[in-house]
Amino acid sequence: MSEIMLEDWRNRALTYEKELNGTVIGLAPAIRSLVIAIFARGHVLLEGNVGVGKTTLLRAAARGLGGGYQRIEGTIDLMPQDLIYHTYIDQDGKPRVDSGPILAQGENLSVFFFNEINRARPQVHSLLLRVMAERSITAFNREYYFPHLLVFADRNAVEKEETFELPGAARDRFLMELEINPANDSAVHKALTFDSRFHDTDKLIAQVTAGNVGFDALTPFAPVIQNSVTAGEAVQDFVEHLRRATHRPQDYGIQLPDVDMDELMIAGMGPRGTSMLVRAAKVSAWLDGRLELAPQDVAAVFHQVVAHRVFFTPIYELQRGWLARAYTQAILHSVPTP
Repeated sequence: MSEIMLEDWRNRALTYEKELNGTVIGLAPAIRSLVIAIFARGHVLLEGNVGVGKTTLLRAAARGLGGGYQRIEGTIDLMPQDLIYHTYIDQDGKPRVDSGPILAQGENLSVFFFNEINRARPQVHSLLLRVMAERSITAFNREYYFPHLLVFADRNAVEKEETFELPGAARDRFLMELEINPANDSAVHKALTFDSRFHDTDKLIAQVTAGNVGFDALTPFAPVIQNSVTAGEAVQDFVEHLRRATHRPQDYGIQLPDVDMDELMIAGMGPRGTSMLVRAAKVSAWLDGRLELAPQDVAAVFHQVVAHRVFFTPIYELQRGWLARAYTQAILHSVPTP
């Protein structure tokens, strides 16, 4: 029965991925990573230029998941309580308090989209981190739970004025950090420019089958993937060497141009990062129709899961834009594959 269940869900996941690729073209690798994160039940931080389809992609993903969807805009004056409640004067002139975006959907909240999270202050980040870690919040003298919640955040990487960057410990709460960058393909960009169907975002998103994944059914199913995909001793050793390499690149002969490898690292991937790497890799294997974890499954998600979990010394942190990808690629090339 479990094999039938796994195959039925896999077909559902691949249909979901296909519909997302039909909604936002030129982002196939990022969409595969997003689907992996969703079925691994992990939160996702997106980064990219302005107008590349981040919001459209997340709205389409939320529609396919089903359940409650809430969005909030990061602003410099946003306060933590704005996520929980808002006050106003009703038509009778009486003060009223209504639920904010986190509480409005109750336990059916499946997607919370924080647009331009780095425009919000650290106090807001702190509240969001608790919701992400515990899928619960305390308000109005009671505890609220969100068992199906996934948090997607969009980080403005262009404008730096009045922004508050997420510290490394906060970014570590996200399963993946995805760069949204359309393929450098003239046919794709011509279609986005001249094909009128890509000009009506609402109509595009409506083409995604609403609730096809089933947010409430996904929550109990996700552990089935993790329990069904097995990892042999060789792959376990491979992951352990990858972890060590993020801490001690010198031990694996890793070299990068114009980088003093002895002065590069403050810290590498921790236990939470390693477990999240395996979670994502297992979903990648399952989507490819296999129940035995292979090194290529780990490699397929390595950068997305690990790059924001390595901490460089200040002089190199300023070069993270190119250095993180070069570092993760160098690790994969240097650690022997079983």
